[in-house]
Amino acid sequence: MLNQQTTEQLRALKLTGMLEAWELQREQPQTHDLSFDERLALLVEREVLHRENRRLTRLLKAAKLRVNACVEDIDYRHPRGLEKTRMAALVSCDWIRQSLNLCITGPTGCGKTWLACALG
Repeated sequence: MLNQQTTEQLRALKLTGMLEAWELQREQPQTHDLSFDERLALLVEREVLHRENRRLTRLLKAAKLRVNACVEDIDYRHPRGLEKTRMAALVSCDWIRQSLNLCITGPTGCGKTWLACALG
């Protein structure tokens, strides 16, 4: 009975990540050995991660990027002239904080759109 009330209250408070973590803790006997503080910390950490993932998903959807690209997937072996050090500087986004623009140029088919989406 108490578990059902807790579940309903977590849903009402929109603590979905915490609810999922709590249900996992109840199913996994190894978490029962943890102290209250450790278990609570795991619940809160899961809620924070859940919210951050939802936020990123919402922002990526709103950005309407053409390609699902990621900077970690950049292939530096391909002869495009990309330098790892220069890309690392771009990935740090200091150029955005300095209110600078980025212009990506190159021949057709070299991956300009993909690279722009990865940086986005």
